[in-house]
Amino acid sequence: MAAHGQLTVAAILVAAGDGQRLGAGLPKAFVKVAGRTLLEHATAVFAGHRGVRDIVVCAPAALLETAAGLVPGAVVVSGGSSRQDSVACGLAVLAEDIDAVLVHDVARAFVPAEVISRVIDALAAGATAVVPTVPVADTIRRRDPGTGALGPTLHRAGLVAVQTPQGFRRGALVAAHAAATARGLEATDDAALVEAHGESVTAVPGAEEAFKITQPLDLLLAETLAAR
Repeated sequence: MAAHGQLTVAAILVAAGDGQRLGAGLPKAFVKVAGRTLLEHATAVFAGHRGVRDIVVCAPAALLETAAGLVPGAVVVSGGSSRQDSVACGLAVLAEDIDAVLVHDVARAFVPAEVISRVIDALAAGATAVVPTVPVADTIRRRDPGTGALGPTLHRAGLVAVQTPQGFRRGALVAAHAAATARGLEATDDAALVEAHGESVTAVPGAEEAFKITQPLDLLLAETLAAR
């Protein structure tokens, strides 16, 4: 695996979630699709990408040896109690010469290599933070969390869904995590932390194949993709 252009890139693969909604009885990253775990599928895409040099996997503490056996070319560390904590654990073990970091959810195990390339290319062109996005197909409405009452319909043309890998200049991501810890701030993804720290985020096209495997029905689509 070689550095891309002037950037030396590492990918942090987040695999520490319990995957309860999937109902598989084990952490999601270790569920098999077409005979291989989601962790193996996801890691293979990054390991085979010319722009990614290092891979760090954040796995459940109880399954570190299992994860290491599945992805022997990666550095495997114990994840934290939240996604944000897990990414921080991954950041802590990066090699000193890493310039840019990709943060990817293993649940998006079939992200196409071209999406990874778009994120890296945008970073190489000068972006501080990059996220892949796809248009929203469903009608979206606001709902009052207390009463359940529906609010106005949001204009779909102005909405996108954010995927991973999200890419960052290393210094910006480390600083954003440190600031979030100091302020007690929690966010659902790293781009939100970087934005809260005052940085702008650049969007690049994502892909339908990078959908997040969350529900049992998603596994059927994953099987189809794995068979291609």
